[in-house]
Amino acid sequence: MKKLTNLFKVLGNERRLKIIKILRAEREMTVGEISNRINLSFKSTSKHLQRLDALGLISHRQVSNKVLYYLSDLKKNSPEYKIMSMI
Repeated sequence: MKKLTNLFKVLGNERRLKIIKILRAEREMTVGEISNRINLSFKSTSKHLQRLDALGLISHRQVSNKVLYYLSDLKKNSPEYKIMSMI
């Protein structure tokens, strides 16, 4: 139950919802690219990404000196998948 409560808290933020929508459309982006798209500072965007990553909604990989963020591959029966499919 606590995990579901945290999920709703994290998704209750409009900027984080925008990040999810952007990553769904663009597939992979750096923090800088995302921050430019949502008109938010690099530091604030990074904090939002950390919250999404902590719940497993997004993942990241390092390519050279860049960190690319993308939507996680969630299990189809999970509550996270069902909620993310509505966004």
